Amino acid sequence: MNIILNGACGRMGREIIAAANKNGVNIVAAVDKFGTPDFDIPFYSSIEAVKETADAVIDFTHHTAVPEICAFVRKTGIPAVVASTGHTESEKAMLLELSKEYAVFCSRNMSLGINLLIDLCRSAYTALGGDCDIEIIEKHHRNKLDAPSGTALMIAEGIAELMPEKCEFVTERASRHIVRPDNEIGISSIRCGGIFGEHEVLLSRNGETVSLKHTAESRALFAEGALKAAEYIANKPAGMYSMKNLLAETASAK
Repeated sequence: MNIILNGACGRMGREIIAAANKNGVNIVAAVDKFGTPDFDIPFYSSIEAVKETADAVIDFTHHTAVPEICAFVRKTGIPAVVASTGHTESEKAMLLELSKEYAVFCSRNMSLGINLLIDLCRSAYTALGGDCDIEIIEKHHRNKLDAPSGTALMIAEGIAELMPEKCEFVTERASRHIVRPDNEIGISSIRCGGIFGEHEVLLSRNGETVSLKHTAESRALFAEGALKAAEYIANKPAGMYSMKNLLAETASAK
């Protein structure tokens, strides 16, 4: 499999290069606007300058790169794996529009375990009869810019789909001064040290609390997930795909 990697000099870019070397995947072109390469791969400072073709392009840069990624996919027809987080509504709309003509894989977390956590949270919520307070606590390294994390929002959205009323995501309580409503999911963000990523979901009712937790112990797992996503989407027809689709098809194939 041949990959074009956007964001090659960042921490995740380097993890993907290492994972690709380990798994026999070819990085045919590396792109980074700000970094300096220390690897032997054709390098570009702009994705629009890339001449190589590939089975997929993986973008691990910043949500503001969406217009460039969309333009590149429209020009080349190469499927895209978008692994950045913090997208604005207009950026989400651009990716959705792109998916009407090309294969696009979007996930705010490339970990298989996180997607399992979401399924477990949904099952727990249903088993508890929907009668519970839900709080999400997410922890990341001090350099992470967006809060709450895209993964915390993924978890909240997955549970909210099951709730009978429109749900509010509450990320700040200091100014609210109200009793906790039933139709909310609280999300607390911690930015500290070098934590890769930790997400804990609390479901509390009638004097008992169920806690479900996922801890990322290495960035390598996100790189492995991104490569799996690229392999999955390489021959897909136009559409918007996610880790949920990948897991469902993998399970049905076994």
